[in-house]
Amino acid sequence: MICVSIAEVGLEKCKSALLGLDLAELRLDQNKLSLTDLSNLLSSKGKTKMIATCRPNNQMNEQQRKEILLKAIEQGADFVDVEIESEDKIKQEIIAAAKARRCKVILSYHNYEKTPSREELKQTINWCFTDGADIAKIACKVNDERDNARLIGLLDQSDLDRKLIVIGMGEKGKITRIIAPLLGSFCTYVSLSSGKETADGQIDKKTLEEAIKNLRKNLGN
Repeated sequence: MICVSIAEVGLEKCKSALLGLDLAELRLDQNKLSLTDLSNLLSSKGKTKMIATCRPNNQMNEQQRKEILLKAIEQGADFVDVEIESEDKIKQEIIAAAKARRCKVILSYHNYEKTPSREELKQTINWCFTDGADIAKIACKVNDERDNARLIGLLDQSDLDRKLIVIGMGEKGKITRIIAPLLGSFCTYVSLSSGKETADGQIDKKTLEEAIKNLRKNLGN
């Protein structure tokens, strides 16, 4: 499944960007939407499944981030993404609100410097599910080919009920963005178009779709 990360600024640009998408991530730390705008946007999302994400930044404090995520849940977001390292009180309040509204919880771990050992990554995944995740997201900077192999290897799990999203960040991690969804990752994230990337190494929607199409063709699928 392909998820388009939307970082457009303002209500109308967000509405336009969402047209025709099956799954989209609203980057609420970048969209600059008021709570009223957010309600308007989610009420008009149609069949598009929506992930509400609000990463830490210098523009919002933790209370403001919590407030906008709770509003997104209340207004019908299909998924909410919360950093696993978030303060427990805030994290559990968001998780409880999501479960009350049948909004799926993505607990995410990001390492912008390296890909930790397989054992560390497995412990982080267990932490996510112990804390209430429906989906665990692991996004790590890839510095060499072994990092890609370690990340993809996380998808080889015996418990198929534990959904994972695996992402290799950076130029060397792009291959994971193409093959992970073909090997069991819940989704892969893309930008709406070239130049609108929201993460290091992210591929635009058209390029990734072509890459997956060619890969399947070459493999006879």
